[in-house]
Amino acid sequence: MSSHPTGKRIVFTGGSGKAGRHIIPYLLSQGHQILNLDLVPHPDPAVFTIKTDLTNSGEVFNALSSPFNMDEYALPSLPPPDAVIHFAAYARNLLVPDNETFRGNTVSTYNVIEAACKLGIKKIVIASSETVYGVCFTQGDADYHSFPLEEDYDVDPEDSYACSKLCGERTARTFARRYNKQGVDVYALRIGNVIEPHEYSRDFPAFIQNPAVRKRNAWSYIDARDLGQICDLCVGKSGLGFQVFNATNSYITVEGKKTGEFLQESCPKVKITREMGEREAPLSNRKIREVLGFKDQHDWKSYIKG
Repeated sequence: MSSHPTGKRIVFTGGSGKAGRHIIPYLLSQGHQILNLDLVPHPDPAVFTIKTDLTNSGEVFNALSSPFNMDEYALPSLPPPDAVIHFAAYARNLLVPDNETFRGNTVSTYNVIEAACKLGIKKIVIASSETVYGVCFTQGDADYHSFPLEEDYDVDPEDSYACSKLCGERTARTFARRYNKQGVDVYALRIGNVIEPHEYSRDFPAFIQNPAVRKRNAWSYIDARDLGQICDLCVGKSGLGFQVFNATNSYITVEGKKTGEFLQESCPKVKITREMGEREAPLSNRKIREVLGFKDQHDWKSYIKG
């Protein structure tokens, strides 16, 4: 059920990507109107896409003030967007050289947030990443500082991708402070390993057989459809200013052991700072559940037989 009484006009960047292909249908099902900004069309031809270079500030300003489709030229005036959800990015390291990963991600995030604020758009949601917790793309093996991983953790990544995402969070905080009196909210989602429906049967049996392969993802994940719910909840909750939320499902990707027991065995040198739920994911979503009311619908165990 939607978290708002009427649908919103939402500009979504990167909607043709892995996460966006599932988030946009969810947002549409909640009654929202969507304009996709991407370099390639959305797989659903009913979703209008404007090809946009987000590292070009002029293109971003123009795209955020564009009609959502050709039919809107018939309107007597063009209503502005209610929200911008920014997911477009180089999605990991080694797609391009490191300096371009950093440049493209930081510049595009700055441009989107700046344009949205200066155009009077009050709600901005950006995609940060689990990688800021410093283990996912580290060189060699590394331990986390403590468990659970929560939003007040001392994030210290060493790679270019995670650094670009951390810079995005700081950019979000900067603009949220500058435009606080105008009522602008900017929420950064530290998104876990995104799982599409077909990936449960393909990948999770191996994860269960060899839990060590999931250390870099903190034995956590986010179902792409539940990420749609999170985006909807972010659009519906106003007045929080700048916020960081872990965007993950609730349950650890380990079978047969309680979370605390498993972590003590797998990471014996890492401190556990509070009692953890029996199946609680180490990359904790407690804040997003308590503040936004997130209730995940896609527990991985319901998709794996045995």
